Amino acid sequence: MVIKWEVTLPKLTGDAVRNAYVYLPAQAEKDPDARFPVLYMFDGHNVFFDADATYGKSWGMKEYLEETEMPLIVAAVECNHGPNGARLSEYSPFTFHAPEFGTLVGRGRDTMEWFIHTFKPYIDRHYPTLPDRRHTFLAGSSMGGLMSLYGVTAYNRVFSRAAALSPSFYVAPEELDRLLRTAPLERGTVLYMDYGSREMDRTGGIAKRFGQVSSLLLERGVWLTARIVPGGEHCEASWERQIPFFLNTLLYEG
Repeated sequence: MVIKWEVTLPKLTGDAVRNAYVYLPAQAEKDPDARFPVLYMFDGHNVFFDADATYGKSWGMKEYLEETEMPLIVAAVECNHGPNGARLSEYSPFTFHAPEFGTLVGRGRDTMEWFIHTFKPYIDRHYPTLPDRRHTFLAGSSMGGLMSLYGVTAYNRVFSRAAALSPSFYVAPEELDRLLRTAPLERGTVLYMDYGSREMDRTGGIAKRFGQVSSLLLERGVWLTARIVPGGEHCEASWERQIPFFLNTLLYEG
């Protein structure tokens, strides 16, 4: 079951509303005493329903979770669809230059603070969660993948595991590397990270960058699963096919 409602992010977009979503496993209705880990996802409009998705194709998370009866709550929030690179700004931890928009102020910290101090407490109050760090995860793709990597490192006290699909490494690489070298990380932090082979063919230098980031994470003791997806592309249909891989990583021995 997916519940959908409207939320505001006052510091980011004032009174403008956007959709939030939460998936509850069937076990939650059958056993009122059951409690579940929570996966928080970015670009929530693309997660569950084709009708809400930007390009008419969602990840199909609802169908996968129902078919597998996976004991997991998924909570997701729609991105900022405003003009002039609003989504890029909201999903970037760092100020950077975007060729099509110029300099964009990174508001990723404000986004994560809202997730941690507003959205997560709401989910924990209203749904049968396991709210501790061990059972709190992140996932996203593209800029949302960058935010997942940022969230699990900069806010490692809150999130123990994350999945970063096709993460936007091109954003402020020096600042990202500095974060990965210095962020306090607890032992046992788990990260799934992938990139599509066809993405690499079309984007110069991404294979080298993927290796650099992977090496930094391994040096910090992160339990990393890094994949090059055969034939993988930068789209929801491709990310949907990776659901079994990243969920199995996030829930492994969970």
